[in-house]
Amino acid sequence: MSPTPHLISFNLCPYVQRSVITLLFKDVPFDITYIDLQNKPDWFLAISPLGKVPALQVGETTLFESAVINEYLDEVYGGASLHPADPLVKALNRAWTEFGSTLLMSQYYLYTAKDESAFQKARQEIQQKLVQLEGVVQGPFFNGEKFALIDAAYAPLWMRFALLAEQGLDGLYAQTPKVAAWAEACLALLAVQKSVVPEFTELFKGYVKGTYLGRLAA
Repeated sequence: MSPTPHLISFNLCPYVQRSVITLLFKDVPFDITYIDLQNKPDWFLAISPLGKVPALQVGETTLFESAVINEYLDEVYGGASLHPADPLVKALNRAWTEFGSTLLMSQYYLYTAKDESAFQKARQEIQQKLVQLEGVVQGPFFNGEKFALIDAAYAPLWMRFALLAEQGLDGLYAQTPKVAAWAEACLALLAVQKSVVPEFTELFKGYVKGTYLGRLAA
């Protein structure tokens, strides 16, 4: 029997959320500890080579990087794999997961933009990337009917875009209906809805309050 996984998290981190979604979807019992990334405890720095979350402790071993953590969880815990069986499709999923990480950074630049110029630049980058995704999404999930690790990787993006829409970010999916449907399918899952702290919405809106988008919503 594998030891109970212990996830080290920050309550707003989308990369940690990827792993929480995977754990919840596979119904894996786990422990979670939240830290302040502005004041990282020494014990965390001692186990995390990059000083970033997520980190996953399994017994005496610590894993880092969300994609690596998710693949480990998928291989070790519970039921059918969340990765495609075909090696080429699996590799393609891994490649587009990395693409999703660049989209997360573009999203971060969008909701932390301090002026209209930075905001519009980030929005343009995002919409270009969404158009690229539109050409490869099968629907309703990335590979079709079955939820996969790549969907867990993108779900935090879709959750934040939904909250940003409440802040006044409209028309984001206007040219990408398949991506919009993919986002909707992910956000309908209980494992996604339960993957953040109860106060996540308030924390996220507070985080963007002083930004260009936050001023638009005020």
